[in-house]
Amino acid sequence: MQQININTSFTVFQSTAELPQDIQSLMEQAVAIRKKAYAPYSKFRVGAALLLDNGQIVLGSNQENAAYPSGLCAERVAVFQSGAIYPEAKILKMAISAASDTNETKSPIPPCGACRQSIYEYEFKQDADIEIYFMGESGAIYKSDSIKNLLPLSFDKNFL
Repeated sequence: MQQININTSFTVFQSTAELPQDIQSLMEQAVAIRKKAYAPYSKFRVGAALLLDNGQIVLGSNQENAAYPSGLCAERVAVFQSGAIYPEAKILKMAISAASDTNETKSPIPPCGACRQSIYEYEFKQDADIEIYFMGESGAIYKSDSIKNLLPLSFDKNFL
């Protein structure tokens, strides 16, 4: 028997004021689009803003549906939209903000498992890391240099 250890590391910013200026702007856009999320069932709103290598910003917010789970998370809305509109562009950075309508979210909220896999697909496709910044409604912001920190044992087309 063998045991393996997998280590991940994140940079922690105590507030948005500590973020680099370009990331502050990206996070502000994630917060703004989060407020437009369609979340009547979960009451949990998420916004995502992507910076592409062509300078474009692509936004996404979660979109729920009464026929659970046929809605879509903000991260996948933004990633899939970037792939549809700018198929040749690389995603450089992603900012994510999440908030509940019923209680304050002070902890950083990372992407769900399905979103992690979708982000990984694009990172693998473009052969370049995507910086991911995520936060709750307020409080600390975590930065991951790659989705591999959040999904260390990843699945890609090489397994098919």
